[in-house]
Order: sequence, then structure tokens, then C-alpha cells
Amino acid sequence: FNKEIIDKTHDLVPVYKLQIAFYEAYGIKGLLGYKKTIEYLRSIKKITIGDIKRGDISSTAEMYAKAHFEGEFEVDFITLNPYLGFDTLTPFLKYIESGEKGVFVLLRTSNPGAKDIQYLKVSPKDEYLYYIIGDRLNEIGAKYRGSCCYSSIGAVVGGTHVEEAKEIRNRYKNMFFLIPGYGHQGATGKDVSLYLNNDNGGIINSSRGIITAYKNYEDGNQRFADYARKAVLEMREDIDSERGV
Repeated sequence: FNKEIIDKTHDLVPVYKLQIAFYEAYGIKGLLGYKKTIEYLRSIKKITIGDIKRGDISSTAEMYAKAHFEGEFEVDFITLNPYLGFDTLTPFLKYIESGEKGVFVLLRTSNPGAKDIQYLKVSPKDEYLYYIIGDRLNEIGAKYRGSCCYSSIGAVVGGTHVEEAKEIRNRYKNMFFLIPGYGHQGATGKDVSLYLNNDNGGIINSSRGIITAYKNYEDGNQRFADYARKAVLEMREDIDSERGV
């Protein structure tokens, strides 16, 4: 399934994100599928993101870093959860310093419950919590900026909440965004384009909208990869039309 979708879309898609939970749910066989998918993507020179959303004390985080930046589950980028504190990011920094790895840290996410915690006002500036996190990530990430001025420490910024989009983009001009929420979660090309910086600065992600597109067609089970490609082309056209391309 994965290989056929990749083969049908790799000329259109520069980056593939794998959500590890959907593989963990199937035990060892599922994790073998995760491993094989990563290996195939790396063999055809595609950038890989392991959507693992880990966050734990330093000794445990060190093992997470080793698990996903080395060995059988090695990917180029991973997602991290900062809510145990910024010391949980430290074990990942040595891999980032190599210039070959990067992370996307949860900032302002696309799920409805994001406002339960991320929108809490925090003293002394009385700003939303996600701005406190973003400012600290911006500070930590400054030393990891490359020739394109973007840092290897990026942020997950959901495309479904557009009210603060321009402020977030302007505030974190050197931060590369992973932008989920397009398609199945409701974000449109117009919404996600607000998070791009001069048509750059982000990866717009669609998962279910692409890999389950076949369910909308009578012959979907036989042509699931064809309909995945169709969904990618429609997504690209939607985003490009908003950018005036």
C-alpha cells in the first residue's frame, strides 16, 4: 500500500511524514512496515519525518533520539512535545548540530482542543502559552540556522486556526513550519498559505486526505494509488492558486 502510493506521488512530493502510532497499533509487524517504508523513502532520496511527538526526561529523551536518528527507525526530522520543559530537547541537539537532522516542536496545533492549554495567558507578558514556547524555540534555534536563514529547529503550526497566522509567521521569520490540518481537518489552500513566508518557510501536510482519497470512488480499492496522486495534484493546484502561481 505505502510503496504504491509513494511510487505514484514521489515526483510531486518532496517530503513524507509517517505517523508512528498507526504502525505501533499493529505491534511488531506494524513497526516492520514503518521501518520498510522509511528505508524505501530514503533509498529514493526523499526527506522523511517521523511524527512521534515524543517528550520526556533527559535520560529517556536520549533513547528516543537514538531510536529515531540512528538505526532502523532513522529519519531526517521528528516531531517533539515540549510540555515537560525545554531540557527534554537537549538530547536531540547533538544530532541537529551534525547538520543532517532536524526537529519540529509542537507550537500551536490543529486539533480543536489546542485552545485548552496552548491559549492560556501566561505572565509576565500576559501572552498565549504558545508564544512563550515559540520565543524560547526561536532563541534555541538561532545557532542552527543554515544558508537559507531557517533553523533546523522548526515548529508544528496547525493550519486550521488562521486568526493569528500572520502574527505567528512574522514573529518567527527564521523558523520553518510543519503545517498540518489541510484537507481532512478542514484547512484550505488559502488558510495554509498564510503561514508561508514569501512562498517558503513551511511543509504543508495532508495525510488522510491523500491516502484515504480512494474511499470516495467505487473503484477505489483497485486504484487507491491513482486517487492518492489525484488528491496530491488537487492539493497543489489549490495552494498554488492562492499563491498566484
